[in-house]
Amino acid sequence: MSPAENRDQRRYDAWVRRHAEQGTAELIPAATVVVLRDGDGGTEVLMLRKNSKIAFGGMWVFPGGRIDPEDAVVDDDGEPDEMATAARAAVREAAEEAHIAVDPDALVWFSHWVPPPITPKRFSTFFFATRAAAGPDGEVAIDDGEIVDHAWLTPAAAMARRDAGEIELAPPTWMSLNLLAGWPTVAEALAGLDHLEPEFYETHIGRSGDGAVAMWSGDAGYEDSDASQPGPRHRLTMADDAYVFERTDY
Repeated sequence: MSPAENRDQRRYDAWVRRHAEQGTAELIPAATVVVLRDGDGGTEVLMLRKNSKIAFGGMWVFPGGRIDPEDAVVDDDGEPDEMATAARAAVREAAEEAHIAVDPDALVWFSHWVPPPITPKRFSTFFFATRAAAGPDGEVAIDDGEIVDHAWLTPAAAMARRDAGEIELAPPTWMSLNLLAGWPTVAEALAGLDHLEPEFYETHIGRSGDGAVAMWSGDAGYEDSDASQPGPRHRLTMADDAYVFERTDY
């Protein structure tokens, strides 16, 4: 096993022990935004590295975080507008973490993620995508506090760096990169995401001989978190030298 895979398996094993003692944590509403630009090698994604002392410490992520009370938006009837609230939070987080401006009206919602019950801190997260602003509004600056590094990477490069043990990626981040890798330009990516029905992922974690396995609805082992069950696949196997995605309902 590589150091990265060892970290994955140790992390999930520790979460299982904690969950047995403390139970399931409450969900925290959150939002994240995948900021895209056209690069010489194709579509590039803004990646931020989290401080190792906070949630998702050391991992490379997209700008995002919890939805705060001041993000709240109500509709014309005075009812909470969940989507507009999440979009406002994504815009705020992009400004706070990367000091870039994001147009809330240009966000494309493409997925929603809920972590496994064993996760110590559970963020129920809207995933949006958008094009990076031109000029100064699109220039990234980090405070070297919560965020300690940043990079513009093609999805393929980011996933290759993970497989080489150079960076850590959480399953929702990897899955989003894998999806984006199919479009060579930002225009095609945003049009493609906008065409898709947003997908809801509630992750269950199992084990296999190759490492931890993240499973989603439609996988034969999903309900029992049993990766050994034969049948349909909708999973990400976090193997020693590669994350391997399988989906048999396409």
